[in-house]
Amino acid sequence: QVQLVESGGGLVQAGGSLRLSCAASGRTFSMGWFRQAPGKEREFVAAISWSGGSTSYADSVKGRFTISRENAKKMVYLQMNSLKPEDTAVYYCAAARTYISGSHLDEYDYWGQGTQVTVSS
Repeated sequence: QVQLVESGGGLVQAGGSLRLSCAASGRTFSMGWFRQAPGKEREFVAAISWSGGSTSYADSVKGRFTISRENAKKMVYLQMNSLKPEDTAVYYCAAARTYISGSHLDEYDYWGQGTQVTVSS
């Protein structure tokens, strides 16, 4: 069983930065970040392979967000720069039982409880 705990969310002004962290217990393979804004469906943000050698991003965050991981610490990060009000959402960390994963929710087997990110204009 894998447990995921996110941290690092908060309130930030537009143009600012935040770094989200996800601590994993148990063995993890590929990891991803998703987000869900009020009244909207959960959407893909970024994913990283087990080795960290392959990453993918949603078009809306490409060039602004960076996903990374430290396997020795069982940590995954999401560095978010140039934040916009439309980035406001609850951000979820997810883990898949495959070495590489993509943008579909059903590829992921474990989910964290989420952390709120609010970007003010």
